[in-house]
Amino acid sequence: MSIAKRLDKYLNSADVKYEVISHPITENSSMTAEAADIKGDDLAKAVVFHDNDGYVVAVVPSTHRVEVNSLQRILGRDLNLVTELELDMLFADCEVGAVPPLAQAYGLPVVLDRSLQGHDKLYFEAGDHRTLIGVNGESFAKLMDGSEIGSFSHHT
Repeated sequence: MSIAKRLDKYLNSADVKYEVISHPITENSSMTAEAADIKGDDLAKAVVFHDNDGYVVAVVPSTHRVEVNSLQRILGRDLNLVTELELDMLFADCEVGAVPPLAQAYGLPVVLDRSLQGHDKLYFEAGDHRTLIGVNGESFAKLMDGSEIGSFSHHT
């Protein structure tokens, strides 16, 4: 159970209270929510895209799928999913596929799906496939301050 170094530094500099939750290794974020005994709508997952202008991290509930066309329209960009090699480069202190949604800690812009606003508690990957971070809704909003917000996902 560990928190990625850059994420840990970002959380501590933000001065927010958080809890660390361990869970068995799972294959996807929906299974992670189930293994950690939390609602899938309360687990924020990161999906990383790129285009000629650079990278952007879209954050949606684990129960949702990114509507790429809507995201492109909101951002005015022609986006593609990044490769595992790019993920490894961008999030070098994280396991592949365990990207934390607080991509600001990695110098990347974030766009937050509106469906993640107003939750009492939210959880997200800590950088490995065994650890989640839990914060209250107010702390999550503070951590995501400066992110663009829009509606670009649908429930799966």
